Amino acid sequence: MEEEDLMSEISSIRNIMERSTRFISLSGLSGVMAGIYALIGAYTGYKMLYEGPGYTTGDYRDLNIRLFLIALAVLVFSVGTGILLTVRKAHRNGQTVWNQSSQSMMLAGALPLLTGGAFAFIMLYHGYVGIIASVCLIFYGLAVISASRFTFGDVKWLGVCEVGLGLLAAAFPGYGLFFWAFGFGVLHILYGTIMHFKYDR
Repeated sequence: MEEEDLMSEISSIRNIMERSTRFISLSGLSGVMAGIYALIGAYTGYKMLYEGPGYTTGDYRDLNIRLFLIALAVLVFSVGTGILLTVRKAHRNGQTVWNQSSQSMMLAGALPLLTGGAFAFIMLYHGYVGIIASVCLIFYGLAVISASRFTFGDVKWLGVCEVGLGLLAAAFPGYGLFFWAFGFGVLHILYGTIMHFKYDR
């Protein structure tokens, strides 16, 4: 009996330490929803690119702006849904969302994410649209890997897959939209589903 009590106490201590050093309120469902938003955005972009009217050279700047607005809408909906579901999970578990671990996670992911965003803007400005999907995937993956030190370790593997897809997208620039859809859409749905059944239940 004493051994069982000791093991229970060790487990409790481990849980307390994990809560204090890792942000464990991330919602798996937010990943699923982000993936769905990304697939909707990719489908809309595909319709513009391949099923719309033919584009002349002068039309491409307008097309790029519309594609950028679609990506921005996907980002806003994904972040907004992620915040709402994460706050709900934190409240359900009696935890706070804005704490030392969540701040550390955000700071760790901010530099590669902001750097990638700035680099993508520069590529868009100079007309190098063929590698923008690659840039987004690689820097997003690096941000996820960096932030994973402060949350569930499983998150790191999402980042590794995103970086790998980004490198493939760079090798095949004509298929950037499809790599973007798979990375931000399909992978997020798979990751979110696994995280939901592993940690949210």
